[in-house]
Amino acid sequence: MTNLTGAKRIQLALLLGSLGLLGPFTIDTYLPSFPTIVEDYHTNASLVQISLTSCLLGLGLGQLIIGPMSDVQGRRKPLLIFLCFYLLASLTCAFAPNIYFFIASRFVQGFAAAGGLVISRAIVRDVYSGRELTKFFALLMLVGNLGPIVAPIAGAGILAFGDWTWVFIVLSLIGLVLLLTVVWKLEETLPQENRIPSNLPQVVKNFGTLLKDRQFAGYTLTQAFIIAGIFAYVSGISFVYQNIYGVSPQGFSLLFGVNGIALIIGSQSVGRLSDRISEKAFLKIGLIMANTSAALLLVAIFLKAPLFLFAVPIFFFVCSIAIISTTSFSLAMESQGHIAGSASALLGVLPFFFGSLTAPLVGLAGEYSAVPMGIIIFLSSLFAFLSYYGLVRKTSIRVHATR
Repeated sequence: MTNLTGAKRIQLALLLGSLGLLGPFTIDTYLPSFPTIVEDYHTNASLVQISLTSCLLGLGLGQLIIGPMSDVQGRRKPLLIFLCFYLLASLTCAFAPNIYFFIASRFVQGFAAAGGLVISRAIVRDVYSGRELTKFFALLMLVGNLGPIVAPIAGAGILAFGDWTWVFIVLSLIGLVLLLTVVWKLEETLPQENRIPSNLPQVVKNFGTLLKDRQFAGYTLTQAFIIAGIFAYVSGISFVYQNIYGVSPQGFSLLFGVNGIALIIGSQSVGRLSDRISEKAFLKIGLIMANTSAALLLVAIFLKAPLFLFAVPIFFFVCSIAIISTTSFSLAMESQGHIAGSASALLGVLPFFFGSLTAPLVGLAGEYSAVPMGIIIFLSSLFAFLSYYGLVRKTSIRVHATR
């Protein structure tokens, strides 16, 4: 099953995009509930943000394990197993008796959600290559980027009719729907003859091979650093909008959703113009946009600017995320078809690992300061820029010079 076209291509994009939605839905749907969870568990903002950190750690570790597993056992079987775990973990989150049990349950939920993220990306590489890979991944991003728009709005809508526990009950129902859809609609994309042996030393060797590849490592770090910035934004923006600017949960959801539109603009710009503008050129554009908008955001924070002047740089920063993640993924995965699961795992685990470090730092100055969030976003953009030019760009120049 290679280079699908027409209706089958759209169907596959919808299915894989929906599987990818597990990540943003697991992360974003409960964001409007943060202040309420603080009150219900009689805890503080930092502990509630740690529940986001534990989820991110689960998403990262899950990809590191599930990715290689899918190279050994195929894509379909592991996906079905972890969708079952996701359903159960979501219900456990809903009925957690205290904040510590809730944090632990969020880790399990994130771990299970990783199956949808890492396996959907590996399936893309099974089916497509070259410019078609970039175009299809941009289409996948179009579907997947609906998550940041729909998830917080859905979360706020649920809060209008019930308490925050219903957010996780709804997530369990989403897991059930995806489980049944995979059972009925998804064919295996990794033939038996293309699978690698079930051998732990070989899995470790595959990871070592990927990490020694300077260009792959450069693209991976570029993506990891820039997404660490977006996780800082995700972790802190609810408190900034609601506590500092006095925005309601519904208003927060709309503002958050507008930034989801920025994700769609960025990813679709790459998909539609990839025949005219190379992936590397788009990546450079995204890095420049990220650093410029991050610097302007930091200035707006220090000057305590009005909401509009704060929201505009955020919009362009989020748009740059879509450009950078789409192009860096395609460029990194292009030559890794034989170990696409392991490559997808590394591309997925580092962003969530870095994000798990940045998310709790956002709350260090309390619930009424945006300074830590702004600093982390700026540094993440800068390190992403340095990773590309220090590893990928320098390696490309060296190779060209030897020729």
